Amino acid sequence: MFEMLSYEFMQRALIASVIIGVVCAIIGVFVILKNLTFIGAGTSHAAFAGVTLGYLLGVSPLAFAILFSLITVWIVGYLSRQGYLKLDASVGIFYSLTMALAVLFIGLMKIYNAEVYGYLFGSILSVTKTDLAIILGLGTVVLFIVYLFFKEFHFITFDEEMARASGIPTGWLSFLLLTLIAFTIVISLKSVGAILVFALIVTPAATAYQLTYSMIRMFLYSALIGVGSSVAGVFISYWFDLPSGATTVLFVSAVFSLSVIFSPKRGSILTFHE
Repeated sequence: MFEMLSYEFMQRALIASVIIGVVCAIIGVFVILKNLTFIGAGTSHAAFAGVTLGYLLGVSPLAFAILFSLITVWIVGYLSRQGYLKLDASVGIFYSLTMALAVLFIGLMKIYNAEVYGYLFGSILSVTKTDLAIILGLGTVVLFIVYLFFKEFHFITFDEEMARASGIPTGWLSFLLLTLIAFTIVISLKSVGAILVFALIVTPAATAYQLTYSMIRMFLYSALIGVGSSVAGVFISYWFDLPSGATTVLFVSAVFSLSVIFSPKRGSILTFHE
């Protein structure tokens, strides 16, 4: 075990897994409580479409991933808030649209590019120093903004109408929260993959929701579960030569299953009733 920690790629993978685990878990609490679970799936596919376009044009895939993600969440948020289209319908449209664009861009590439598929399925062991710097930088920005506007986010999460009546700019804050979701997905894309990153955002928070009624404890439990699952995924993928994104998501899903079975909110479902 200690020998594997001497490798630089393992050190980078573990640092990245801790940062991603915390950021995804914290943002995931708001996603769960505001019923934004489906928007993560649509945004992750939009980010992947941006990555493929970046590789096709020979420019920064990360820049296009951010651009596509932001455009998607802002348009979806606008359509929903203006009442033009329900959130799940607009997300469903962009989910299929952006995935179709990704397939089109891949088809237009003249040669096979393994790095593109790395973004689709995830490979945290391949995180470079540049990737780690980006993950740390954007992750810090996301967490700082959450800390800065925590009271406002808390208010609009539980009672947006009252928050609006109290003079809080709910519309602006809602778009800011959507922006943070987009950033969180982008920094997790290479490590977990576009197909699986959605689960790392939702599942730790959903697991924490089974364990407590307190929002503060929900943040704490979610972060611990997110970090623990991410680190466990790195070790398991290294030991058994498995895809890191898949092992991470399977591990956190197993933890979620246990939390449902033994949830203190309703007692264990294994309890026999007369």
